[in-house]
Amino acid sequence: MNAEIRYARSGEVNVAYQVTGEGPFDLVLVSGFVSHLDHDWEHPSSARLLERLGSFSRLTRFDKRGTGLSDRTVGLPDFETRMDDVRAVMDAAGSERAALFGYSEGGPLAVLFAATYPQRVRALVLYGTYAKRTGPDDEYPWCETAEQRAGYAAAIEREWGVEADLTRMAPNADESFARWWMARARAAASPGSARDLVVMNSQADIRGVLPAVQAPTLVIHRSDDRDARVEEGRYIAEHIPGARFVELPGDTHVPFWEPDDVVDEVEEFLTGLRPTGVGDRVLATILFTDLVGSTDRARALGDHAWADLLARHHQIVRREIGRFGGEEIDNAGDGFLVLFDGPARAIRCALAVRAELQELGLEVRAGVHTGEVERPRGSGPRGIAVHTGARISSEASAGDVLVSATTRDLVAGSGLAFKDRGEFELKGIGQRRLFAATS
Repeated sequence: MNAEIRYARSGEVNVAYQVTGEGPFDLVLVSGFVSHLDHDWEHPSSARLLERLGSFSRLTRFDKRGTGLSDRTVGLPDFETRMDDVRAVMDAAGSERAALFGYSEGGPLAVLFAATYPQRVRALVLYGTYAKRTGPDDEYPWCETAEQRAGYAAAIEREWGVEADLTRMAPNADESFARWWMARARAAASPGSARDLVVMNSQADIRGVLPAVQAPTLVIHRSDDRDARVEEGRYIAEHIPGARFVELPGDTHVPFWEPDDVVDEVEEFLTGLRPTGVGDRVLATILFTDLVGSTDRARALGDHAWADLLARHHQIVRREIGRFGGEEIDNAGDGFLVLFDGPARAIRCALAVRAELQELGLEVRAGVHTGEVERPRGSGPRGIAVHTGARISSEASAGDVLVSATTRDLVAGSGLAFKDRGEFELKGIGQRRLFAATS
């Protein structure tokens, strides 16, 4: 993204902000824990969120003081100071009145701003947020104790360079997202700063402010959010007058991993129009292949001979992909991810690859699944169907071409034969019945 990054002066602090999109109204994104205006564009899923928000609004984003490209050595600012930062950014961006979209820890700040400056907020959207962070009581039993929050702050500091809370924020994210997440976290805050932010946010309790919000409000929450319970989202919606609550499936806390269902709700709420996204979702069959015992074989052959054999493997797989009309998406050393527009072709490709590689003394395992796949412009396929295909492949043994029941049912009458392998518990997916293609 080539849009300029500018700085708003808030007291003695410089707050970095960026404006993108040319929509008919202003939208201010109030980020969660940490952000980085540059890095937020560097993963397709995060860029997808920002591009879609900017497709129907004039989007203003900023790095909160102490994070990202804003001034770092600013101590522990209170909510009043952070509200001043939002106001300073809006003033600098020429935004007199805007919709606010606050996610995670940005939610309480967005609520306070909307209640304090109702004349500047046309609408309020909250995602994956909370009203109280520490000290459960009868009215709000879902938050952590002071001891738990202190332990969490210590863990954040200790693990910031290697994990940065990804398993809590986006537990089903793929490897590319994990790499981006870590780079973004390191750029956005130091371990000590991350700890201090947790400590500061632990003081949040905005329950008394909720009834004072006058703006039309949408509250979105995922049913299995691991950082903020769905009951917390319901509580917020029940206590903001006239608020609408939308519960979405999943356990992802942040909005920038597979963001489309979140943005669909935001766009409809703010514009009155439900997006269709016809070009981005297709029914496809996913094939994962993986060599079995490749490490031992490489050790036995030596580097040069193994490199030659692996090159031959790649040649065979790509030849069969082309013969059966597949699209190579990725390869990671000795495995391939391939997309097909027909399930029978995917299975026949896997069987042909297996037969060809056996003649070279190589054993392959494969997983095949058919489902809806998202294909945003400029990025690879993603969605639960891709994860399911990968999990099926991981359950396969040497020589197996395992397929889901969905795929098996879709190829009825094709002449393909299968053996029922029974029920499998696929990590992060649930139980699925799998079948081995035999011919």
